[in-house]
Amino acid sequence: MYRAALPCCRGVAVLILLISLPLSASDDRLVPGKILSPGSTIVSDGGAFALGFFAPSPSTPAKVYLGIWYNDIPGITVVWVANRETPAINTGRSAPTLSLNNTFNLVLSDGGDGSRVVWATTNVGAVASGSSSPTAVLLNTGNLVVRSSNGSILWQSFDHQTDTFLPGMKLGIKYNNNNSTHGGRDERLVSWKGPGDPSSGRFSYGADPVTFLQLFLWDGEQPVARSAPWTGYSVSGDYLRGNISTELVIYQAVVDKDDEIYVTYSLSDDAPNTRYVLTYSGEFQIQSWSRNTSAWVVLGKWPSHECNRYGYCGTYGYCDETVVSPVSTCKCLDGFEPASEEEWAGGNFSAGCRRKEPLRGCGDGGFLALPGMMSPDKFGLVGGRDDINTFEECTAECSRNCSCMAYAYANLSSGRTGRGRTMCLVWAGDLVDTGKIGMVLGSDTLYLRLAGMDAAAGKRTKSNKMRIVLTVLGSTSVLILISFSLAWLKYKGKNKRWTEPMSIRLDDMSTNDQHRKENPPYDHEFPSFGLEQISLATHNFSETCMIGRGGFGKVYKGILGGQAVAVKRLSKESQQGTKEFKNEVILIAKLQHRNLVRLLGCCAEGGEKLLIYEYLPNKSLDATIFDDSRKFLLDWTIRFNIIKGVAKGLLYLHQDSRLTIIHRDLKAGNVLLDAKMKPKIADFGMARILVDNQQSVNTQRVVGTYGYMAPEYAMEGVFSTKSDVYSFGVLLLEVVTGARRSPNSQIVGFPSLTVYSWNMWSEGKTGDLPDSSIMDNCSLDEVLLCVHVALLCVQENPDDRPHMSSIVFNLENGSTSLPTPNCPAYFTRQGVQVDQFRNDIQTSTNRFTLTEIEGR
Repeated sequence: MYRAALPCCRGVAVLILLISLPLSASDDRLVPGKILSPGSTIVSDGGAFALGFFAPSPSTPAKVYLGIWYNDIPGITVVWVANRETPAINTGRSAPTLSLNNTFNLVLSDGGDGSRVVWATTNVGAVASGSSSPTAVLLNTGNLVVRSSNGSILWQSFDHQTDTFLPGMKLGIKYNNNNSTHGGRDERLVSWKGPGDPSSGRFSYGADPVTFLQLFLWDGEQPVARSAPWTGYSVSGDYLRGNISTELVIYQAVVDKDDEIYVTYSLSDDAPNTRYVLTYSGEFQIQSWSRNTSAWVVLGKWPSHECNRYGYCGTYGYCDETVVSPVSTCKCLDGFEPASEEEWAGGNFSAGCRRKEPLRGCGDGGFLALPGMMSPDKFGLVGGRDDINTFEECTAECSRNCSCMAYAYANLSSGRTGRGRTMCLVWAGDLVDTGKIGMVLGSDTLYLRLAGMDAAAGKRTKSNKMRIVLTVLGSTSVLILISFSLAWLKYKGKNKRWTEPMSIRLDDMSTNDQHRKENPPYDHEFPSFGLEQISLATHNFSETCMIGRGGFGKVYKGILGGQAVAVKRLSKESQQGTKEFKNEVILIAKLQHRNLVRLLGCCAEGGEKLLIYEYLPNKSLDATIFDDSRKFLLDWTIRFNIIKGVAKGLLYLHQDSRLTIIHRDLKAGNVLLDAKMKPKIADFGMARILVDNQQSVNTQRVVGTYGYMAPEYAMEGVFSTKSDVYSFGVLLLEVVTGARRSPNSQIVGFPSLTVYSWNMWSEGKTGDLPDSSIMDNCSLDEVLLCVHVALLCVQENPDDRPHMSSIVFNLENGSTSLPTPNCPAYFTRQGVQVDQFRNDIQTSTNRFTLTEIEGR
């Protein structure tokens, strides 16, 4: 819904309003009988935000406003203003005050006797409910809340946004249940009028009140820019880098409920202060505080260039944001040409495009599929009706309507209710504000009606003469290409001895045609280290440098270029052979996420296969959590952060990287811990890429580790992203319980940890599941949530398991409405006793071919 609104770019620092800081500070709350006046502040419990009075313009110091700003950075960056339309007057004779009265309302007043009310909240009916002793608290999120004595929130500043969108805020629309109109809160950000004037400016940003499905940036009532319509995803993650001191990942969530739809977001651990802000100049920016420069850095802005301004390319024109150039450009949709070649050549695209071949009648033409598009504006929404539930029905809806020029379909399966499960968009007029954004989250396939189309095949028809010409040209091109390739290979072979490559071309690393089909090549270069260099770094692979071993071989600690590294040396007997080695190099070189291990280089020399990783001092998760002498290092807070970190890493692999990657061997041994006990997923030798629109793959070569493998994969060789979800569920239970996936003395009588956990949960004994070392200090609510999520992950039917996007959202935000899990499946090899099964699991290597599997 909103992903397309935030292309990544860099810009100049934002103007910061500097005023005199208040002289003293109070605690984090206001109670009846206590007042807040200029010179004092309320500071949130964690010290992140302050509430107080400020004067934004030096020219009018007597005009003051009540606001919230960052308390932990120099200067003042205001994120919320209470009385933005009515400044309070601060003179020598009188000063404004903020108080909380017994009717549960915050009141800002000024004047000599405090008689003029400048601003106030309205909490009607709070007293009638029987509550007493209201409290106003500034939370460390920057949210000012008014609470009743029973803890319920009666009012909060997050429901009354100004120009800033903070983590945890909601931005969306409330609507009534019949979906005819929206009511209540129409949440928009509204810019300041100027650098010293916080009153409402020209620009606003929020959800489209007509469709609920897209976001707009407006200048008054005129649209400036528009996001792609929401296509059903619930969580997306953006990895941003800039002139900031730490890594930053923004997790954006779309929540669809009975009475509202909204977007919210959260930040990765240890992220710097980060916010979205609508500037008075009309840009929607994402800003992050740089500790290096003590300034705000603009990591992205919208619109980022002229091309993606609303309607810039005219009717049937589109902004191509996939081109590799500093500036995106306007193009005409297939089957269209510029309405005025002269104007387009001069950079004026407002006239748009016209059809090359006009439609000749109601039944003329078919539909051309245009993937990777941002759907146009002014669509009609017909999805969700009883008669429009499938793609075929959406196609029929547009086909039988002579005025329908295009359509798009999406399955809104992430919605929490049955409302609007599918989305069929149709366009009855000219297509306006279209974009090409590539195959990213939020893109659509647009089906465009064109003349001269084969309606059944969705292809443009050609004459026989044209087909012959194309065939001859194609054959000639192939012969020329083959001849050139042979000449190049011959030349390359002759000159090989004269060149010493300093890098490996990843597109040359596929081992055979089948591997190329499974994992298509991508053009990258990657550092290659010499065997002698690595041998020196590890003291000739000395046993004293060895820090781990497995079925693949051994891992050594070494020093390369003054940096500590981990060297994975594949043994010649390793079941992770050349194919897996190359697969791991190709895959992990493309990936960049704080919860994935970083590959620094590789070596394929002298029969050795070596991978050089960043060194992580706390080794693997299983080396800590299953070691009685070390597990005390993992208190509940650390374990919960490990769970969330692994979930975010998987979400990146499945959805947010430019490839859809299935790990296939997620387990505690493949989760490494850095110096701060933060998790990083490792070992991508068994990973696979899903190409195009693949949902699952069937393989004859089952790899992985017993106990973590999903039943459909272990027994049938079918794997998908839901296979990784199953493994994550098992891992989650291990982190909570401190017990291995296999039966042990603590799980007597149960065939696996999953079955044991399900029985404890179904009997209401979930509180007895946590590891004894954390039992006294864990959060029971978080434990219950984790176990519930884990049991949803290990259900037998892959379709019943949640996507990683919803898992991340629930772990970050909590949930009281999760579905009831089914009893998890388990399986053993036929004729093998449980004790023997336990031993097999504990001694399994990275790869195991399963035979004689029997489900139960």
